[in-house]
Amino acid sequence: MVSSSHEALHRIFQEDTGAIVRALRKLLGVPFPDANKTFVVSPDLTEIAPVERRVDTLLQVETKGDGTYLFAIESQSRRDPKKPAAWAYYLSYMHAKFGHQPVLIVLCPDESTARWAARPITLGIPDYPSMTVRPLVLGPGNVPVVTDARDVARDIPIAAFSAITHSRSENIDAILKVLATTLSSLDPVQGVIYAELVEAGLGNTPAREIWRDLMPALMNYFRSQQAQHAFAEVRADALLRFFKARGLEVTAETRERIESCKDMDVLGTWLDRAATVSRAEDLFADG
Repeated sequence: MVSSSHEALHRIFQEDTGAIVRALRKLLGVPFPDANKTFVVSPDLTEIAPVERRVDTLLQVETKGDGTYLFAIESQSRRDPKKPAAWAYYLSYMHAKFGHQPVLIVLCPDESTARWAARPITLGIPDYPSMTVRPLVLGPGNVPVVTDARDVARDIPIAAFSAITHSRSENIDAILKVLATTLSSLDPVQGVIYAELVEAGLGNTPAREIWRDLMPALMNYFRSQQAQHAFAEVRADALLRFFKARGLEVTAETRERIESCKDMDVLGTWLDRAATVSRAEDLFADG
């Protein structure tokens, strides 16, 4: 399960990795080139040093004619004076390690934080900076309010992200009602994935209670054993796809062990480990 509003903001773009490119084009007006493939890669940017560096979500985007990009997606719910230096580090290290162009995208659920995050980060002499970082920020000011069912159906990840971003809007009731109606018509597993992300993303706001009242059928399904098995299958598939993206070989025995596991906690532990293990078999190090 998604445990926090911070995690839900960026996890939406892991569920549909192409959604971030659509967000850049539609919401920020960035003329990003057409992508051939977009996939999640390990978010661990730690060097051989005692300081851990981990971006929230890291996507590799391979375009048709403009090379490969790395999207570092960060959820930011409040101002943090340590973040600008960390963001500059992420971008320079990603470029040095992978050789691809890095892009920083910051997701903010409130406008004050969004304005702070959008400020250019300059390192060096004020009038002659050695490095300038310009985050691309998505927040209440540039994410549209989605209350039309056709718009929700057209792009569910963006509609879910919009609902979370505008959780304190006076229109939140209408936003959530149209989103709930659309999710209820989806395949149950897919619907519950987004229902869970939205519930976590709304955090400790009145909107969360509105959402729980609107989605009892899906949430009851989620709590059922049948849903647990369905989600276990989704997590197992995500784990195997992650290994494929990392170029790690998965033996038939390892694949069978992953696919047969129905314990959500165990699968969650394996997903956490998958970003750092050097062999797929190392998932089972503790038995």
